[in-house]
Amino acid sequence: MTGTDTAKIDASPDAFAGDCYGRVVLDQLTSRWGFLVLVALRDGEHRFFQLRDRINGVSEKMLAQTLRILTGNGMVERHVTPTVPPAVSYTLTPLGSSAAEPLNNVFEWIKAHAGEIGQHRTG
Repeated sequence: MTGTDTAKIDASPDAFAGDCYGRVVLDQLTSRWGFLVLVALRDGEHRFFQLRDRINGVSEKMLAQTLRILTGNGMVERHVTPTVPPAVSYTLTPLGSSAAEPLNNVFEWIKAHAGEIGQHRTG
């Protein structure tokens, strides 16, 4: 992205505005897998396979893509230990931790109310 592209995207700090980069961040944080990865990493460092096993239903391809996006946005840090094969693990950055905290509150609310919400579903 060039400097002018960034200026154009950041033109409005209002996530309701179409040119706000906050919408991109909102999409990433509220995607099912991005949300779950950030909440899972609150517990500390995880290797790829640990995240895959913890987040039931995520494919390896989708998990890799999600981790790449979150790493690229400065929310997740990727650590490579030079072993054979290389050991790759992931942790939250301070920015990721600050995002994961309110997401965890939403996660806990969902756990507490999922049954009740399910009772109201029709069809």
